[in-house]
Amino acid sequence: MAHHHHADSSNPGRTFVITIFLNLVFVVVEFAYGFLANSTALIADAGHNISDVLGLLLAWGAVILARSQPSKRYTYGLRSTSILAALANATLLLLACGAIAWEAVHRFSQPPVIAGLTVSTVAAVGIVINGLSALLLMKGSKGDLNIRGAYLHMLADTAVSIAVVITGLVMFYAKWYLLDPVISLVIVVVIVIGTWGLLRDSLRLVLSAVPAHIDASAIDAYLCQLEGVTDIHDLHIWGLSTTENALTVHLVMPNGHPGDTFMDEIVQTLKEQYSVHHCTLQIELGTTQHACSLAVTKPVQHRHRHHRHH
Repeated sequence: MAHHHHADSSNPGRTFVITIFLNLVFVVVEFAYGFLANSTALIADAGHNISDVLGLLLAWGAVILARSQPSKRYTYGLRSTSILAALANATLLLLACGAIAWEAVHRFSQPPVIAGLTVSTVAAVGIVINGLSALLLMKGSKGDLNIRGAYLHMLADTAVSIAVVITGLVMFYAKWYLLDPVISLVIVVVIVIGTWGLLRDSLRLVLSAVPAHIDASAIDAYLCQLEGVTDIHDLHIWGLSTTENALTVHLVMPNGHPGDTFMDEIVQTLKEQYSVHHCTLQIELGTTQHACSLAVTKPVQHRHRHHRHH
């Protein structure tokens, strides 16, 4: 049996420190101006931005915990906290959307008078803060669902700030205060559409599904064509974290163990070509009947070999 580990050496800590600091400063400024201008819209948006700070703190905390060393109880370390953080981030975004939508619906019946110019000015600052935060997080978001959650948070707020600037100006010049709840609902729809994928992917990882970017069929085919392998079974692929994936499989090799070099080549190929960072490969001679205890699927003929994939 071969057992191989891989650790992620990326260090996005500085990015999180900068984005959290920028957003904390903006929340304080927005609360202050909202109070001075008697603008419930700005105060409400500042409250929403607190959820962004919480989301960033969650994501950063998960990155730190993911680097923890394995222990006797947590044999994989705390890598999976990044998955929980991504799920929490998606949930926070959807809850914030619900709060915005609730407030917007109530404003249709009695739209409040809003200091449009003040709203636009502060929202313009929000575009800079949230836009810069999104840019800082964009690179890491491509390969890490946890950072993607934080990135979507900042991107959504940038869109909100742009819409609020336009809305504030229109309300200042045209006094059309109904525009505020209308734009709010449009923004909510856009954020929900963008967040749904994050919620779906993080839920799948929590349930140990094959990560979205992993081609399980290609891995299946690769393992089956290996020299000396007549069958494979109990193939399982799941996400250890939002950046690392694990695999376990039983390889039936009637000629016996092929040697460590052969096994290392398999592990290296799985890592480089299929994004699998942690492998456990079990070699069997095929002298007894092995059955998967988790599921039963219809046998598939693969190059004239009996292949059971679970």
